[in-house]
Amino acid sequence: MTVTPLFLSGNEALALGAHEAGVRVASAYPGTPSTEILENLACYPGVYTEWAPNEKVALEVALGAAVAGVRALATMKHVGLNVAADPLFTAAYTGGRAGLVVVVADDPEMHSSQNEQDSRNYALAAKVPMLEPSDPAEAKEFLKTAFAIAEEFDTPVLVRSSTRIAHVKGLVTPAPAPAPPAVSPGLERRPDKYVMLPIHARTRRLELERRMASLKQFAEAFLENRIEWGDRRLGFITSGVSYLYVKEAFPEASVLKLGLVHPLPESLIGAFAAEVERLVVVEELDPILETQIRAMGIRAAGKEIIPARGELAPQIVRVAVTGTPIRPPFEPLALPPRPPNMCPGCPHRGVFYALSRLKLFVSGDIGCYTLGALPPLAAMDSCVCMGASISMAHGMDKALGDEALGKVVAVIGDSTFLHSGITGLLDIVYNKGCSTVIILDNRITAMTGHQANPASGRTLAGDEAPAVDLEALCRAIGVPHVVTVDPHDHRRAMAVIQEEVARPAPSVIIARAPCALLPEVRRQRKPAFRVDVERCQGCRLCLGLGCPAISWQALTPDEATALGLREKQPGHSRISAIRCAGCGQCQVICQFEAIELATAEQS
Repeated sequence: MTVTPLFLSGNEALALGAHEAGVRVASAYPGTPSTEILENLACYPGVYTEWAPNEKVALEVALGAAVAGVRALATMKHVGLNVAADPLFTAAYTGGRAGLVVVVADDPEMHSSQNEQDSRNYALAAKVPMLEPSDPAEAKEFLKTAFAIAEEFDTPVLVRSSTRIAHVKGLVTPAPAPAPPAVSPGLERRPDKYVMLPIHARTRRLELERRMASLKQFAEAFLENRIEWGDRRLGFITSGVSYLYVKEAFPEASVLKLGLVHPLPESLIGAFAAEVERLVVVEELDPILETQIRAMGIRAAGKEIIPARGELAPQIVRVAVTGTPIRPPFEPLALPPRPPNMCPGCPHRGVFYALSRLKLFVSGDIGCYTLGALPPLAAMDSCVCMGASISMAHGMDKALGDEALGKVVAVIGDSTFLHSGITGLLDIVYNKGCSTVIILDNRITAMTGHQANPASGRTLAGDEAPAVDLEALCRAIGVPHVVTVDPHDHRRAMAVIQEEVARPAPSVIIARAPCALLPEVRRQRKPAFRVDVERCQGCRLCLGLGCPAISWQALTPDEATALGLREKQPGHSRISAIRCAGCGQCQVICQFEAIELATAEQS
């Protein structure tokens, strides 16, 4: 039977690979660039998929499913693996009855991340095997291979993707039918294997060493660790997307392509190195391969010429190896700068406008609201990782004592609060802090593309689900003062924030309004606002919102006079009827009543 190839992204191919591998349970927390894996896997029959509150929970759900005898998958971005590291390290001891695979997507260049990390470090530290595909076709096949390795060696297997692989498209040939279950579902009582008391863990630690020794032998014969002989004057050792860069930059060279990047096939590497005159290791981010190869006593060039930060590219590799500058494939076009900004109608804008006016120190968090750090709002002073806003504000409170009262506020989104903010709030209550936390509740995980979360009232499959009552939750953990405000009403929001930050007790402000891009909100589009030019005094206060719908029209003295304005008025604001979402935040702050609802004709 002829099978027609599909044109899939890496994330779509990973989802297809999971389906063909017979995955029955998959859990994840959305995070760019990994999000679409689960969204696509949810479309296949016979697999249970869910958004978990965070990556640790996602991995633990997958581990439980594997212990119950079904193939299970957890997906996350690189910083999510930090959150999931705790169960990962012990899952390496227990293994599972059926295959357990974790896909982790790195983000070199930090297209949508707060740091660069090389997840291969986790494979070494946790002592688990890791596969690294180079394109969507390999991504699908490697995921199936990962399950086979997981079951053969009774170990979790990591599959490393990256932004380029996750989002690039390529031809992928689907298999005629998914694989049958490898083991039978069921519960098997094995406390010596699954109860990691020290007496059991010590035994499993020895098993871990035996497993790694077996995996090293496996790596030597693994067909995806392959040599492609060419000109032996120059040889490369590489993996992942870097392999494609090497092939494009040096198509004539010899290449050892590693599909299994941990553990390494040391004998194969030694044999390859002995046959080439000059050896170069090309890998994105950390010198993981290079360090181990040099530790084998093999001379190789690496990070002294290949950049250790950001994404690589064929021209970067070629220049690094030859030392000869090359002309870029095309000259960059001169485009007007367009800084990232919150959307028109975004409810977060009203809160950050209020915070900017109050000049508080804002301990911020990870989400689309992090854009509040940029001008003109410039209302965020720290942002480290998911959930850190609350804990850091508490730390400032304890460091400064009464000096912090009325000066510091934590800001966090609803999804991020449920991900890892609850424990920080518990800490404030338990340790008698007095910080104020603003939860920006827009009813969805907006930044990664509107994924549902436990407060959204629906599941990944779109089914109705219990929605967390954030007010009741905060009160239940001991917060004595919980207030809900409409963030579009910035005057009310500002008054509440002033009152709560001055309170010598823990408090939570829930700023609730739905994301302006939710389909149900867009369908109920509100009338647009307009500027009455005759009333506009040119004060530019509305421009301080940073709303993309509001712009400035400069005027010459003659133009101002012709419009009936003061000769010295430098210009007036204007509102795009197409971009305006009708939130009314600009009308609230205008001191001259120059902003009003547009008539249907004016819109």
